[in-house]
Amino acid sequence: MKYGKRLAGTVITASALLGTALATTPAASATPAASTPAASTTAASLRGTAPACVKRDVIKHRKYVKVTNHCGRAMHLKVVIDWGNDSPCLTYQPNQQWEWNWGRGSYGKVVTC
Repeated sequence: MKYGKRLAGTVITASALLGTALATTPAASATPAASTPAASTTAASLRGTAPACVKRDVIKHRKYVKVTNHCGRAMHLKVVIDWGNDSPCLTYQPNQQWEWNWGRGSYGKVVTC
């Protein structure tokens, strides 16, 4: 019986020390220290959701999407499949279209890359 009480006391002490260590550890900064507006604008334009001028025709139950670039310039685009394999990043010229089928997962979105 003494062993059980001693073990319980050790577990409580270890938990208290761990809690104290976690509470006193400084939190990570949410913003990068050396971020500049120009750098963040460039990064956002490279990895954001594709603009509205990119048409998406999705048939989810057939696991099929056709992407058409109606923008006035070349676009680097990728189809994101939730819980599955994404398409490769491809360059679409104006009015060019491309089809993508996937096996596992579901359609997520089209992003720039």
